[in-house]
Amino acid sequence: MTNKQYPEVWDLESIFAGGSDSQQLRIQIDQIPVKLEALKNAISNISTDDAKSILNVLELLKEVYINFGQTGAFINCLQAQDITDKKATLLHSEISSLAASFAPIKLQFQQVLSGVEDGIWTELLATEELSQFKFTLNEWRDETKLRLSEQEENIISALKVDGYNAWGEMYDLLIGDIKIPFTIDGEEKELSVGQVDNLSSHPDATVRQAAYEALEKTWTEKEEFFAKTLNHIAGFRLATYEKRGWESVLQEPLQINRMQPKTIDAMWAAITDHKAPFVEYLKRKAELLNTDKMDWFNLDAPITASTETISYQEGAAFVVKNFGRFGKQLEAFAANAIENGWIEAENRPNKRPGGFCTGLPLTEESRIFMTYSGTMSNVSTLAHELGHAFHSYALRPVHTLNTGYAMGVAETASTFAEMIVADAAVQEASSVEEKTALLEDKIQRSVAFFMNIHARFLFETRFYEERKAGIVPTHRLNELMEEAQKEAYGGALNITHPHFWASKLHFYITGVPFYNFPYTFGYLFSLSIYAKAKEEGNSFEDKYIALLQDTAVMTVEDLAIKHLGEDITQKDFWEKGIRICEQDVEQFLELTTQKG
Repeated sequence: MTNKQYPEVWDLESIFAGGSDSQQLRIQIDQIPVKLEALKNAISNISTDDAKSILNVLELLKEVYINFGQTGAFINCLQAQDITDKKATLLHSEISSLAASFAPIKLQFQQVLSGVEDGIWTELLATEELSQFKFTLNEWRDETKLRLSEQEENIISALKVDGYNAWGEMYDLLIGDIKIPFTIDGEEKELSVGQVDNLSSHPDATVRQAAYEALEKTWTEKEEFFAKTLNHIAGFRLATYEKRGWESVLQEPLQINRMQPKTIDAMWAAITDHKAPFVEYLKRKAELLNTDKMDWFNLDAPITASTETISYQEGAAFVVKNFGRFGKQLEAFAANAIENGWIEAENRPNKRPGGFCTGLPLTEESRIFMTYSGTMSNVSTLAHELGHAFHSYALRPVHTLNTGYAMGVAETASTFAEMIVADAAVQEASSVEEKTALLEDKIQRSVAFFMNIHARFLFETRFYEERKAGIVPTHRLNELMEEAQKEAYGGALNITHPHFWASKLHFYITGVPFYNFPYTFGYLFSLSIYAKAKEEGNSFEDKYIALLQDTAVMTVEDLAIKHLGEDITQKDFWEKGIRICEQDVEQFLELTTQKG
């Protein structure tokens, strides 16, 4: 138990007072066009053989990034905490339009840089002014060579506002509009998608199945809307790739992740070769739930009859305490975030489903969004999002232009934080039953990353291939999803989730394509980091922070070589991480043998 009373609703007033009507926010947004104009003028007058002239543009670019980051993150928080906030939706549209006008300005700068003769470029990057930006500036030059002309890319950016990005916003609107009638504890309620989804871990099997069926009914009723939305997002993306001459749909996500194709191939190959133990786990869990085979709605089911919940106060205190066993900086950071209202945890209607962490670069803070309902999984989510926030904290001394880390390493810090808490929970268990339940919660994450995420990856790659030939109808989307789930889960599933493609926000994110494999990458990559942390104890924290500070200025392959001494293009690297997860399964099977 904890004596402290942590706030369960986040503090947004300290960022911009007044919510959607904030005058401070209005002033900040109105500064963006002014800063964009100053940036545009500086680019027009740049001397490409003068490092100071280029640095001047970089500093103006930094100001624009910070303004966009602060206002965009705040508006995202407003939308997440109240999906009925129409003013926040309008503000989001305004920021999206400004971002679209910024894209061609940045592209113009990149085009200017790409035109610098190689010899002069090498000399510029050796100067005191620009040497710290070597990786970022080279990356920008390389990206420019893969794109169309400045005029053509400007047209694409302009069309994104009411095309590509608008379809992504349409998904948010569709989800926000859904209210699901649901009877629980004898009371008829109208629940949001997120609230019904939270019932997937309810101790009562009839409630879990009813929640699954209510959601499937909802997705079925609205499947045409979601199918049209998904098809048009994919269509815009594919048309853009075709114009650029990009043959693989993975070119952009791999480029964004600073990852080689052979790295992702090695990762999935290792996972595919090691599905058997996790299939055995699912079979055992089905037995413990008195069913013949695992159904989708039982994947998150608790395996004990206990209905005991963990209060937010207890969960938050547990996270802080166990972060302290890894390092004092992580502990102090988490305590500060929780105590000072950085976290939105309250379980209430009209919140967006899911969870996220967003950085506020101007105030050097973060905000974490989730809906806490008292499960160990919620405690893990809290740790996960605090891991993201700590990553931003670690990058505070780094120049803004060197903080754009890739998705895969973004998920590394978060899953590393999760592991600290998950391991601690298992170790502190006071009974075999409790230890089994906590171990099972830990294994569920492995199943999520090796099976659920794999299914998403398989679905998305196959969907995009079929989309090249035209619109993919709803029945085919359902088939593709079921096929992907059966394959990814090694045939362990009986009832699948055919409308998962409609339910998962990640398929509709336009800012980052293929938002799936980075989770699995981050999970396995962080296992190697965690193994080193356990070996070295508290002394490892400084090395960990150094690794986080390099995440935006290296490819993932170079990052692994420098900080872990590992070649991640080889399957054996990934197999070492999977083996750690298999040990959890072996322990679980041993503990549950007498119950099977």
